[in-house]
Amino acid sequence: MPAPDPDGPDRPDPRDLPDGVEADELPPLPLMARKPRPPQDGEVEVFGVDEQSDQPVELARWVDLAADVLADAGVRGEAELSLAFVSEEVMGDLNKRFMDVAGPTDVLAFPLDDPIDAGRWPDAGSTGPDRDPPAVSELPMLLGDVIVCPAVAARQAPSHASTYDDEIALLVVHGVLHVLGMDHADPQEATVMQAREQDLLERFHHRR
Repeated sequence: MPAPDPDGPDRPDPRDLPDGVEADELPPLPLMARKPRPPQDGEVEVFGVDEQSDQPVELARWVDLAADVLADAGVRGEAELSLAFVSEEVMGDLNKRFMDVAGPTDVLAFPLDDPIDAGRWPDAGSTGPDRDPPAVSELPMLLGDVIVCPAVAARQAPSHASTYDDEIALLVVHGVLHVLGMDHADPQEATVMQAREQDLLERFHHRR
């Protein structure tokens, strides 16, 4: 995979886009405009956890896919994203708590929009009497959390992405794009987001 442009995310190769969608129609991801760059030293890390037993999850595979989406977006330096696979019961609780919607959903994304909130940085909640608080420039950027429910993915796969693996891949990409600032609140946003999803899936999932 080519190295990301040091000045920002590359636009996708026009040959990878669906018919009728031009590369110039896909704007740089909103993350680049609304958040500071992560510290340049260090690596982008995706922390994955499988906390359910309903469906098999190839955790390393989906962690790699999430990392590919971040790299393609131009995210580099010391930044962290969490990717969790949970049961329908846990997803239902989260959906009700944060979205006020009853029942489980397929994916939830929680961007962290306040980069200088000490409570959101590892080891930044208490400095102790013998040490100074860490400089913001030395802290990893916490991008956010992506939560996927494999049981819901398996149930809806035949009518969505056709296979369970393809559905999980779509949900991972969809969630990471939400963390990076993309949305589908109106038809134009939805078209742009879906085109980027198809491009990323084609390059980082289907070609593997």
